[in-house]
Amino acid sequence: MTTKVSGKKFKWSLDFNTKSRSSGSDIAAPPGYNPSADVVSSKVVNQTDQSHLILKKSWEIALGPIKQFPMNLVIMYMSGNSISIFPIMMVVMMFIRPVKMMLSTHSTFKVIEGISATGQKLVFLLGNLVNIGLALYKCHSMGLLPTHASDWLAFVEPQARLEYSGGGISLL
Repeated sequence: MTTKVSGKKFKWSLDFNTKSRSSGSDIAAPPGYNPSADVVSSKVVNQTDQSHLILKKSWEIALGPIKQFPMNLVIMYMSGNSISIFPIMMVVMMFIRPVKMMLSTHSTFKVIEGISATGQKLVFLLGNLVNIGLALYKCHSMGLLPTHASDWLAFVEPQARLEYSGGGISLL
């Protein structure tokens, strides 16, 4: 079996063996290409740029719990107010995650060295407290919080309902 090399070239074929890769090639530069932009600058990043990036990162970390609030709000709405395993699991996780994050605030902001991040830590803690407040509201709407005197004292009568409604029609 012999291979025959054809001398015929098609217009879509390229021959990479004949041309050398020199800077003086006859191929035109693509539109928008600037050959002077190809030079890599050896400018050293100064300290103010790094401190700006660290400050930006610290605010990104601090606003994380506040950014989670809308998502948690939708999750709590979708889980419903019934007393079953799924809503209770969601509420427990809504308590545990912010508490763990508040207890690990120092290690969370350890990445930010050299900058006093007191404001960022305060915003971080307030965001976690907002998420805990959402969990408490969900517990209240499910009826899990002892908010009446009858929940604490055995001799006090439970609060009587004034009206029962079902399907938008008053049943009383």
